[in-house]
Amino acid sequence: MLTDDVRTRLDALLDEYRARLHDSLDGLTEEEARARLVPSKTTLLGLVKHVTYVEGVWFDEAVTGRSYREIGNASSPDRSFTLRPADTIPSVRAAYRARCEVSRRHAAALAFDDVVTGRGGRRLWEIYLHMLRELAQHLGHADILREQVLAARG
Repeated sequence: MLTDDVRTRLDALLDEYRARLHDSLDGLTEEEARARLVPSKTTLLGLVKHVTYVEGVWFDEAVTGRSYREIGNASSPDRSFTLRPADTIPSVRAAYRARCEVSRRHAAALAFDDVVTGRGGRRLWEIYLHMLRELAQHLGHADILREQVLAARG
């Protein structure tokens, strides 16, 4: 069935983008991962922490209806970039991997055309498209920040 083929391809794209964001921290020091190279709070480590939040919003809250508090999400997108002293490359990566696994489980339990109502009525395929846009955008940011960090090494 065409829908199954599309879903299989979109699952693969989601996982490819997830892996590339996770791996954007490869070989960096904690200082490099936290480097603020733009006026916003956006750092490489903060981006991975933020996409962990985004996964929670779209594949947990939107699917299950659970609150940010129940999910363990920051209270806003801006706050999801905030790095605490306990946030390290290993801890942020582990949280991201765990969140992505929850996302996969929640999505696998639904048909591609099912409507989820946690953030207003949306079909699961709409969540997929939104997440692909989010991840692609943040992956582009990560690529640029990583290039800047590596160039600063000299």
